Amino acid sequence: MTSEEISGTGRGDGVVVVRDQAVVRVSGLRKEYGDTAALNGVSLEIGAGDAVAVMGPSGCGKSTLLNMIAGLDRPSAGSVHVHGEDLGRINETGLALFRRRRIGMIFQFFNLVDDLPAIDNVALAAQLTGTPARQARRRALELLDELGIADRRNVYPAALSGGERQRVAVARALMNRPALLLADEPTGALDSHAGEQVMDLLLDLNELGQTLLLVTHDQRLATRCASRLVTMADGRITGERTLERTA
Repeated sequence: MTSEEISGTGRGDGVVVVRDQAVVRVSGLRKEYGDTAALNGVSLEIGAGDAVAVMGPSGCGKSTLLNMIAGLDRPSAGSVHVHGEDLGRINETGLALFRRRRIGMIFQFFNLVDDLPAIDNVALAAQLTGTPARQARRRALELLDELGIADRRNVYPAALSGGERQRVAVARALMNRPALLLADEPTGALDSHAGEQVMDLLLDLNELGQTLLLVTHDQRLATRCASRLVTMADGRITGERTLERTA
């Protein structure tokens, strides 16, 4: 897989990766649920090509932060800019379209459509943005081939292994050449072997220029795939440091 295939640097269809250009700017972010502040004054910047891992205990606010950056939830105060867009100024319909076009998401439990084979799970992401079915399926097959599971393209999720399902999910996340790839505990539902495969895949993607934001409890995932570690507790960022990636 090439950096052009990941980032869409081809003419007219994607994001040109330029390192140090901010993809995410979060400023003074606060999110309240009743009397509880899930986020309390969080500020964070992620440059193009960065790989950032967010870690902290359960309930610290890291998944809430991910949801804010994805535009899945709105802050009580503060701002979120992704790829130059102020998400607070976009209505719900616009946010759904923005997510489909600019943000790829990988979940712990895959979130695949059970009654669609692998290739159609992947192609669906592009079809929802208006891409013709034949063109979407062609790109889906290319991605499945690059991820080593083209031979499983007509298999339904229930018959795929955990590692295969996560690869399908990664292909789906990359379908629209997103500016930002978000991963919420991407190895949490996998055995150690499949988890290692997904770590290798995420590392390869970042080395090709894909911007990554990982939320995880897994120290191994963070040190393997991220170049920056952000720690959280009680809705605040408590630390940040550069990581030396481990083999």
